[in-house]
Amino acid sequence: MKTPTYWKKKGIISFILLPIGVLYALITRIRTKLIKGKAVGVPVVCIGNLTAGGTGKTPIAISLAKAIQNKGYNPFFISRGYGGKLKGIIVDPQKHTAHDVGDEPLLLSRQAPVSINSDRVKAAELAIQNGADFLIMDDGFQNPWLKKDISFVVVDGVFGFGNRRPIPSGPLREFYAPALRRADAVIMVGEDEKRLERKIHKPIFKAFLKPLAQDFKNKKIFAFAGIGRPEKFYQSLKNLGADVVKTIDFPDHHFYSEKELQQIITDAENLGAEVYTTSKDFVKIPVAFQKSFNVLEIEVAWEKESYIENFIFEKLKKIK
Repeated sequence: MKTPTYWKKKGIISFILLPIGVLYALITRIRTKLIKGKAVGVPVVCIGNLTAGGTGKTPIAISLAKAIQNKGYNPFFISRGYGGKLKGIIVDPQKHTAHDVGDEPLLLSRQAPVSINSDRVKAAELAIQNGADFLIMDDGFQNPWLKKDISFVVVDGVFGFGNRRPIPSGPLREFYAPALRRADAVIMVGEDEKRLERKIHKPIFKAFLKPLAQDFKNKKIFAFAGIGRPEKFYQSLKNLGADVVKTIDFPDHHFYSEKELQQIITDAENLGAEVYTTSKDFVKIPVAFQKSFNVLEIEVAWEKESYIENFIFEKLKKIK
């Protein structure tokens, strides 16, 4: 789905949907309070969020996996594989497609193996059977079935918590105050434009999503994306000097038809523009079409990378 505009501010539509949202959040609250997660014998770090839509969670997870690998561990990601049809498998990026396993697991598999199952305990057990000695839970902060040793909540500094109402009245997956109490720390992506830091009484680690160096000056760009907040992607292109002549938004996790892709190619040719999309969208484009599309690759730049690494491993020592 696309992020509704009424999720940004409180209004009449949000107010009408509020009772449903409160019920949704209450169910989540009760579930996380009553269910005790199962320990699986290896460290489990959860990279989750409180809102629906993109916060930068996937690149954060990839960055932390790299840091954990540098410490000598063999981390696996565990994921429900949203959008994919296969479950109970380890992702093989040479064989599986986004239709098989979902877009995010395919991206994660570039850095470390990914175990997929909607049952996170089973996903964890499969990963351990295949040699994992450290688990990174991609999403799943609201999933109580697997015991987490450390839980990070990723927050978009620009969007914040939107109108601070629960789905479908707003973007929140649960009430944010008790959720933040359950978290061990917050990862703030981008500038804190909503001034949330003073309201979050947890350790905060700051990160920025930086596009890899590319020369966009004087380039006409046709951009499209199927992510939670595509405007962030378009702004990144503009910040790099691109002349973004047209944009098209698709729903998050959208799978592209050949007709849609061909129309984008034709429109871009008519505009004399190059076509750019995100890495998350690119993995869903059939190989036969990929040569017509460019990707704006990004990486995570931590304000103080050693701080979050030390936080993880010091906390794990205390747990042991």
